[in-house]
Amino acid sequence: MEFDVNTLRAIATLVSFGAFIGIVWWAWSKRRSDDFSEAANLPFQQD
Repeated sequence: MEFDVNTLRAIATLVSFGAFIGIVWWAWSKRRSDDFSEAANLPFQQD
């Protein structure tokens, strides 16, 4: 089985897309919602 440049590009594209989908899934998961809400309010907390 020979790999040419186009096959490697296709594999890299699929891996990158998979990583993107994983990051989006992680960011929008219900478990992370409270953490992100707390982080969003950090600039408004007074010392």
